[in-house]
Amino acid sequence: MQLRSLVMTAAVALGATGLAQADDAGLLYKFSSSVTLPSTEIGWDYIKMQPGSSRLFLARDADGLTVFDVDQGKIVTTVENSKGANGPLLLPQYNRGYVANTDGSLLSFDLKTLKPIERLALDKEGGLNSGVHNPLTKEIHFITSSRPSQSTWYTLDAATGKLLKTTTFPFRKMDDPAIDEAGNIYAPARYNNLILKLDPKTLKETARWNAPCNVSKTRWQASTKRIIAACVGDKPQFFSFDPASGKVTASVPIGPRIDGIGIDEKRKRIVTSSNEGYVTVIQQQGADQYELLGTVTTRVEARMMFMDERNGNLYLVTADMTTGKPDAQGNAKETYHPGSFVLLTYKPI
Repeated sequence: MQLRSLVMTAAVALGATGLAQADDAGLLYKFSSSVTLPSTEIGWDYIKMQPGSSRLFLARDADGLTVFDVDQGKIVTTVENSKGANGPLLLPQYNRGYVANTDGSLLSFDLKTLKPIERLALDKEGGLNSGVHNPLTKEIHFITSSRPSQSTWYTLDAATGKLLKTTTFPFRKMDDPAIDEAGNIYAPARYNNLILKLDPKTLKETARWNAPCNVSKTRWQASTKRIIAACVGDKPQFFSFDPASGKVTASVPIGPRIDGIGIDEKRKRIVTSSNEGYVTVIQQQGADQYELLGTVTTRVEARMMFMDERNGNLYLVTADMTTGKPDAQGNAKETYHPGSFVLLTYKPI
């Protein structure tokens, strides 16, 4: 289903007050700024904000973990020894930051000084994807990227970064899990169309449910006791899942190739970002009632997004790209243009 509807309207040449009204009429989000950062031709992955701060951490492969202050509009620093950065996890309660790296190592750093502490080799096959923190156990779990047959979780002490155990699951790809107030872990197995419930202490599977599609993103919403999720694949959609009943309670079609999801509790919105160059905006009318509000054009390849919990701003990143001639299998090499990496900001209306 094509959702690329026209949401952003053109300004009309009116007076100052009339112009502002014309600009905002019908908008869901308003483009605020574009900042170009120094970059190579190599790509990026997760972007995340440090809770309670204005610091946005941008995981960029060859360019490392770049820290950007969104309030001041400038780079703070690039964390030393962070080349290959893929998925940051920021824990101010321990004054610790961690970042999963493409070579299979985990970098820990001091969150105040941004100085590295240790780069710990974990996975010999490379490709750590991202990590989550469980407040109940005070542990962090870092998960491998796509594999031929199984996923590996590395469990570490959140305060020290000490490796505690390694757990394998018989699934090719497991994305970021959702964790509820009781510490229960709800882990998506993307290509198996499953959501697993895991014991927080042992990581043993205690339940599993079928998902309606290739579930990629899961978040726990405490106010509704629901898992807020989104899928990729042939039927991209947002859906709400009730673990108490084991049922999907609502679903809304979204853009393809999504890689970001945000929950705006103040405005009761769910927002997903698509690699095709737009975000889908959904109004939450209740625990199991949702309405598609529309889509907002961003830029092609702006698949990664983070929502600022302080004000609802959306931050997305992308870069210009050249796609080469397809080979015999139909695959084409994609090369990002050096110096074209940008951070885009959209403010909610």
